[in-house]
Amino acid sequence: MATTEPARPGFLLPLLLLAGFRTLIDDLHAELARQGHPELRPLHGFVLQAVGPDGTTATELGQRLGVSKQAAGKTVDRLVALGYLERADDPRDARRKLVRMTARGHDGLARSASVFDALRDRWAATLGPGRVSAIEDDLYTVAAADLFRLDVPGWFGT
Repeated sequence: MATTEPARPGFLLPLLLLAGFRTLIDDLHAELARQGHPELRPLHGFVLQAVGPDGTTATELGQRLGVSKQAAGKTVDRLVALGYLERADDPRDARRKLVRMTARGHDGLARSASVFDALRDRWAATLGPGRVSAIEDDLYTVAAADLFRLDVPGWFGT
């Protein structure tokens, strides 16, 4: 007689995915703190990614993050105070101010990428490299085509 797997409630899958995400993000920030970036928070990573290498305006940043210009401005103020972002005149339009990453912001992003690689390696050591690759492949199959969206802060806030 074949054994069947016990039924798993549907709500468990998103909770497990969120728990895995939270574990990775918490581990990332613990390591970033050890590497000299103790003030970085999960939201800041989305903001730095949304600012990008060429900078952006506060209005564009808010749109990319799915938040108001005012909410984006408050976060920019905080990251400017922490030394991760700076405001500068837009060389293409004197009426606009650009938000750009500083060397510290670039360093935080570069370290994040390196730490994420190490965390993936840790998961591969625990689960096996094939299992981690299979999880990634399966998530690519079921996730939306635009899975690398930066509007998570606004999406969570609505």
